[in-house]
Amino acid sequence: MAEERKIDLRKQVFGKSEYLKTIDISFRELGVRTVAETLEDEPNIEEFFAQYNSLFYDIPAQGETNSHQFLVEQSGEYINYNDQTEEIQALRAEIANLRRENLNLQINNIKEVAGEGVEGELEALNKQVAEINAQQEQATAQISQTTEIIEESTADQVPVGPNTNTVY
Repeated sequence: MAEERKIDLRKQVFGKSEYLKTIDISFRELGVRTVAETLEDEPNIEEFFAQYNSLFYDIPAQGETNSHQFLVEQSGEYINYNDQTEEIQALRAEIANLRRENLNLQINNIKEVAGEGVEGELEALNKQVAEINAQQEQATAQISQTTEIIEESTADQVPVGPNTNTVY
């Protein structure tokens, strides 16, 4: 047969003031942190770039997320980089048009003033016109390519917050 033992149970009761002095009712024991404590642990801009520079070569060049490509696309979208690029390319095309017009006016002016015998100068100017036409064609092609790239990238993208991966 099992040995019988007597156990004394004592209940200790606290009053409200004694309870608050004796028992810790804060949430520190559960790991809950205040907003100020959380903000202190967040990296500031200088710390972010220090971390970025130290991890630069560890970050993959290409990829949908966590890559240099992702950072460039996110930052470019934030500062409207594609819009600026399109505007620059359009301005280059306009400059090429104005150069061509200017050279054509110079050619016509030389023809009027000198008449015949200026074929060498005219040939040089015609070469310049051809070069400017080639530049304009190149600028136009770049505008088309950029427009296609922008349309493709914006059609497939879902807006994502800059610091989170949550969809808005």
